[in-house]
Amino acid sequence: MSASAGTGAFVLSLMSIPICYIFNTLSSNNSFDAFVFAGCTSLIILVISVRFVLQKTNSLDPLFYVYGVHAFLSVVNLIIGLEQDNIIDGFVTFYLKEADPHINTAHGHMIAYWDGCVHYLMYLLMIAAITWGDNYRAIGLYWVGSFLTHAIVYVLGNAVGKHGTEVGLFFFLHMLFIAVSVWACFRIFSQPNSEDEEQTITLNAADRSLTRRPLDVLFIIYLVLAVSFCVFRGLIVLDCSTQWCHDYTQQYEPYLKDPSAYPKVQMVASMLYSGPYYVIALYGLLVPGCEWMPDLTLVHSGAVAQAQFSHMGASLHTRTPFSYRVPADGQSVFLLLNILYALIPQVLCYRCSTNPEFFRKLTAKKKAE
Repeated sequence: MSASAGTGAFVLSLMSIPICYIFNTLSSNNSFDAFVFAGCTSLIILVISVRFVLQKTNSLDPLFYVYGVHAFLSVVNLIIGLEQDNIIDGFVTFYLKEADPHINTAHGHMIAYWDGCVHYLMYLLMIAAITWGDNYRAIGLYWVGSFLTHAIVYVLGNAVGKHGTEVGLFFFLHMLFIAVSVWACFRIFSQPNSEDEEQTITLNAADRSLTRRPLDVLFIIYLVLAVSFCVFRGLIVLDCSTQWCHDYTQQYEPYLKDPSAYPKVQMVASMLYSGPYYVIALYGLLVPGCEWMPDLTLVHSGAVAQAQFSHMGASLHTRTPFSYRVPADGQSVFLLLNILYALIPQVLCYRCSTNPEFFRKLTAKKKAE
């Protein structure tokens, strides 16, 4: 595929800006006829834009088109976040009036920023990798973790939260987006690993000893603390009555009790999925030859980054009722705990991806030596 295809996908994503403005302007009188006309006009502009910027594309990888559409929608999400914060105006006003309730919560607001910035960058990197024929599995796995966390919290939060009875058309459109994204996840997992499985192993049995890996000792300590922390917060949202849970909620994270149910779902999902991950990662750092460890850390680091960004942002955002925001006296502890909880998995992922010798299996010849 020529480089112009990747450039075309980037230009197409930016077309969402004028399309949103035109759609919003034509729909401003709230009449059904204007809505239909605005939708048809926007669709025609989008189709013409796609035809123009991608006419020379001959890619056989359907993920190129999936990422192109996702990049377009990511810019839309960024516009939504900016307009909700009154930084811009007149682009998605009509949508915000008709949107599903999730987008108007603090959690949905932070998701809009995450998708509009971080996911958008990931989509462009994956489009570039496909354009140049490079392997995109690593960045794809990171996106898989981030997307799956968002999908789990979004679907379950809408089902059990206070907005569960307000499900509308936009919810089902979002479900279509999730279905396509799940298919993309399976396709990413099917991509071959770019690492050469026959790469020479430079570590012998002695080098694999934990005493020779002081950094991994620190990671092990973190994993023990992290599994305790995620289980602790999971018990809080499940209404554990101990004094420790009550004091922590009141002093540091009252957002865990927000009635929107998104923090509750997120913490339960963290307890049920991140908790077992930490135990499995402990095994992977203690026992040599766990070849799945680098991929697993990529998925989890993406998941925890997205989850913590949304949770921290929503805990401090003015869209959250004052009684559920982090108290001023507890902000330093809140930020320290949550930033470390989000940052260290990224460092562990970097360690496993850039120095994977410990996670490779020794061949019979190597074992004999």
